[in-house]
Amino acid sequence: MAKYLVIVESPAKVKTIKKFLGKNYEVEASNGHVRDLPKSRMGIDIENDYEPKYITIRGKGDILAKLRRQAKKADKVYLATDPDREGEAISWHLNAALNLEEKKASRITFNEITKNAVKESLKHSRDIDMNLVDAQQARRILDRMVGYRISPLLWSKVKRGLSAGRVQSVALRIICDREEEINAFIPKEYWTLETNLKIPGEKKPLNAKFYGTKEKKLEIESKEEMDRILSDLEGKEYKISEIKKGERSKKPPLPFTTSTLQQEASKALNFSTSKTMRLAQQLYEGVEIKGSGTVALITYLRTDSVRVSEDAAKASEEYIMHNYGEQYVAKNIDVSAKKGSNVQDAHEAIRPTDVSRNPVIVKDSLPRDLFRLYQLIWQRFMASRMTAAKYETTSVKITAGDYLFTVAASKITFDGFMSVYTDSDTKKPESNVLLRSLSKDTKLEFDEHLTEQHFTKPPAHFTEASLVKALEELGIGRPSTYAPTITTIIARRYVAKENKNLYSTELGEVVNDIMKKEFASIVDENFTANVEMLLDMVAEGKVNWKTVIRNFYPDLDEAVNKAEAELEKIEIKDEVSDVICENCGRNMVIKYGPHGKFLACPGFPDCRNTKPYYEKTGVPCPKCAAEIVIKKTKKGRKFYACEKGPDCDFMSWQKPSKEKCPNCGGAMVEKGSKLACLDEKCGFVRENTDKQE
Repeated sequence: MAKYLVIVESPAKVKTIKKFLGKNYEVEASNGHVRDLPKSRMGIDIENDYEPKYITIRGKGDILAKLRRQAKKADKVYLATDPDREGEAISWHLNAALNLEEKKASRITFNEITKNAVKESLKHSRDIDMNLVDAQQARRILDRMVGYRISPLLWSKVKRGLSAGRVQSVALRIICDREEEINAFIPKEYWTLETNLKIPGEKKPLNAKFYGTKEKKLEIESKEEMDRILSDLEGKEYKISEIKKGERSKKPPLPFTTSTLQQEASKALNFSTSKTMRLAQQLYEGVEIKGSGTVALITYLRTDSVRVSEDAAKASEEYIMHNYGEQYVAKNIDVSAKKGSNVQDAHEAIRPTDVSRNPVIVKDSLPRDLFRLYQLIWQRFMASRMTAAKYETTSVKITAGDYLFTVAASKITFDGFMSVYTDSDTKKPESNVLLRSLSKDTKLEFDEHLTEQHFTKPPAHFTEASLVKALEELGIGRPSTYAPTITTIIARRYVAKENKNLYSTELGEVVNDIMKKEFASIVDENFTANVEMLLDMVAEGKVNWKTVIRNFYPDLDEAVNKAEAELEKIEIKDEVSDVICENCGRNMVIKYGPHGKFLACPGFPDCRNTKPYYEKTGVPCPKCAAEIVIKKTKKGRKFYACEKGPDCDFMSWQKPSKEKCPNCGGAMVEKGSKLACLDEKCGFVRENTDKQE
């Protein structure tokens, strides 16, 4: 009887797949990549048309030796690594490392680790797709060129241990640009007006929101405008001019892609992108389910497609019909399988492998976080196959003199997909029982005005979820790159994460400034998106991968050489401070560590005294007149505080100015090219002439 060897990437898959195949099949794992570019050097022969020099990854020798022994015994070797470009490249490297004969090795892929999918993939084995391999090679080599040419420059000009990356540098720039927007933001004052009106026979008043005049919407931008409107409204009669009833529907969501799963898991479950991907990997590879053994619960987790296979669509339709009723089954869904597609198609949405395995069934078998992620995926997929939710809406227009007020409410008349799932952004419908009794003849009696002053808010700081969304919208990176990119810029301390928000650190700003000045094209969003487009064209066989590299490297080489010659070193010498070491009496010096600047005794190693360094600004504290210094949060985000803290609690995220506000005498802060009063209610703003000079 013939013997077969199936090689997968992860040991976790071995157990899941083994039970689907007969005794004449052996299943082994490569434990990820087996060959890569060397760590000690770039590993690309620039003179020989950018030929990569691959070596066996350290520690993989024993695994490869075992796989070679198994491959010799086998009549056929199936390379079953992940169904994406990286998986294709791993299969290619395995083929080379194991010296497999051309006729002996075949490539198989499956989007889900189920018996049908695995057995079907064996019927459709194929050759390795070199277009996909070349697209992955091109990405790896581009990233290696950027990292190995620019990182040493950062080491020499800033500090050792820094790194630059083709995608991570753009992500850092996006965060830094948002920080600049926030710091330069000038709040604008606006007011809201609501009016409570009494309805005969009702204890609760009707709350109506100010809209404007009968002709157009008005924004109330000052107290003076508000006082004028209130004066105009005095003594006016409030009349219902229109009651309009209607219907609207809310479409079901699309099933998850890698990006949308990361975003929703962040918002709904408070998971980081890396945690979401780690848990999703476990659900894909297989987990132990009581009574069923090792079971793969979801399809492949790295995808940007919302397509659903015909089998999965049919299974979900039957499940919804049986458990919810025919009226919940969606008709004519756009997310249908492409013609000619089969089980090997890697581009399918993230979904449960078996819709009948609902979260309640597996809850006792899964740890809490694994269960919560599976539940989110199951509910989202089922909702995507269900009908829209329907609302009944009521809107009322109320006139008072020349002004118009509105009241709106809605109630669900058919829950549709919302019987299973609502995403974190879905707002509950605003019901208002008072509207049911209203007619055009209803008498309304003025009760009171509710006025409130507000100030516009700056753009929100990026979260992991919103950064993933921005990267996807800009076409930067791919599903597999989002989580490692964010993890890297946080680990390098270029970005700090506090609560859910991402902030650029001082170190991140220094690196970003160098990248923007010296390597403008590499951190340009359009350029990076264009590279992704070219890599797609390589994968489709339309562009030669070496052409992409040939066009990229000479410009990078020129920019690095120019920066090495012209860029001044940042923070090279230890700056002597006026702080005296209490242990030995020497003046302490300012050093730069992984967490930023700190004070150290120059007598090291005899004296090892260190302490935090707070850079002085020369600006007196507006509360106690001591000096304002620059401090950092535990995670590296810069802020301004009084040197006498915590006894004095003054702090600001923007740099304070020596100038006092001419309006209220309070503190002023720098916001981009302007100076603004720290007190939003004062609202004084003027150009910062010192900065312009």
